[in-house]
Amino acid sequence: MSKLKTFTKEIKKVLIANRGEIATRIIRACKELDIKTVAIYSEADAKSIYVKKADEAYLIPGDPIQAYLNYFRIVDLAKQTKCDAIHSGYGFLSENPEFAEYCWKQGIVFIGPHPDHIALFGDKMAAKKKMRELGVPVLPGSDEPISDIKKAKKIADEIGYPVILKAAFGGGGRGMRIVREESEFEDLFKSAFNEAKKFFGRGDVFIEKYVENPRHIEIQIMADKYGNVVHLGERDCSIQRRHQKVVEIARSPTLNEDVKRELYRTSVKAMFKVGYENVGTIEYLVDEKDNFYFIEMNTRLQVEHTVTEMVTGIDIVQQMIKIAQGEKLGFLQEDITMRGYAIEFRVNAEDPKRNFAPSVGAITSYHSPGGPGVRVDAAVYKDYVIPPYYDSMIAKLSVWALTWDQVVNRARRALDEFIVRGVPTNLPLLRAIVRDEDFIKGKFTTRYIEEKLPTFNLEDKTADLEDLVAAIAGAIAAYHKI
Repeated sequence: MSKLKTFTKEIKKVLIANRGEIATRIIRACKELDIKTVAIYSEADAKSIYVKKADEAYLIPGDPIQAYLNYFRIVDLAKQTKCDAIHSGYGFLSENPEFAEYCWKQGIVFIGPHPDHIALFGDKMAAKKKMRELGVPVLPGSDEPISDIKKAKKIADEIGYPVILKAAFGGGGRGMRIVREESEFEDLFKSAFNEAKKFFGRGDVFIEKYVENPRHIEIQIMADKYGNVVHLGERDCSIQRRHQKVVEIARSPTLNEDVKRELYRTSVKAMFKVGYENVGTIEYLVDEKDNFYFIEMNTRLQVEHTVTEMVTGIDIVQQMIKIAQGEKLGFLQEDITMRGYAIEFRVNAEDPKRNFAPSVGAITSYHSPGGPGVRVDAAVYKDYVIPPYYDSMIAKLSVWALTWDQVVNRARRALDEFIVRGVPTNLPLLRAIVRDEDFIKGKFTTRYIEEKLPTFNLEDKTADLEDLVAAIAGAIAAYHKI
């Protein structure tokens, strides 16, 4: 992709090329900046919250997934509605360099990084090579995408088991397999290849040495168009299921402070050298000896940006918009302070007792928690019908407090207040996590859920509580009728 010349202009109206809670989040940021918003929606999303909150909303008929992927129609709508810019949130088109380039060529500001950087870091092999050149530690492995099983096996034998196979042109845990023994390689390679081809159109994988019991640490980067680059601290995203994040924490309660400083320095230096702009997140694995290794970079807004906002006080979505319209960062690195701890819990419509099978259907009862230091970014409400076409996340619960002990206690209280009825959710799992001694001590790796799940009681005790409350309310009502 050739170097595209971008431009700046005042952003007065934004089209949001996404759905669900992140669309609502972007709408709120725009309203505070006095920016008009245009939402798009599929027929399945016609009754979604964000559709009502936007200044304008337009149905994209047809396939419910393609509604958010057909960027020719989306950009045409942005032009018809006189939008200055498009924000794509996360997922869908957010890391599609062709979409970003098309926006710019059509006179629409793409709120995000330059298309060249999206393309570079979207190619995991090219990203790994570039980061190695910039002096960032990377894991030993293949230097190019591989589709030939014999070649792949030879590389795995040279690296030594265990190894991990990853989709070369995708993410989110799809097309990823851990191979612990040579005898497993052929079957797992075929499985990873086929899954990658199904979800990303290409089955190529790359191979890396697998790190046992690592922590997954990511650094939030922010950069303007004038060479100013800062970090907003780290997030610990180690608690995952099937390689997808479930709990995210800012700041890490146990990571060595010297390691943190080196991660900050390395990340900022690398992004300055590549001339990165807008926001991005550099992800690392940290091994048991505190060595860290680059694994990938996400050139978009992260799902878990909420916890960074809570500890820094910086509105990341608003900053994305300001950078896109040519403003300089309004702060230096020394102006950024990280205060307290924040935890985000992804509330998913899935059943942890059935291998996290996704849930669809009507929500018959919904109550979100509140109180000091509690934030809920939700896409659902009572009587909302969860469609079968999209990701299972229905809400994000984020909590903040000054100390780690306080934030764990607050999380416990908030999760106990959170009620979702009608479909199975992972709330029982999240409640079990915040009561686990290892979690309370800050001791967790990427294998935490895999190891802990068999020991957790996943019965939903709030069902009994809700029934009791309903019975008491009924009794009171009956008494007053006497």
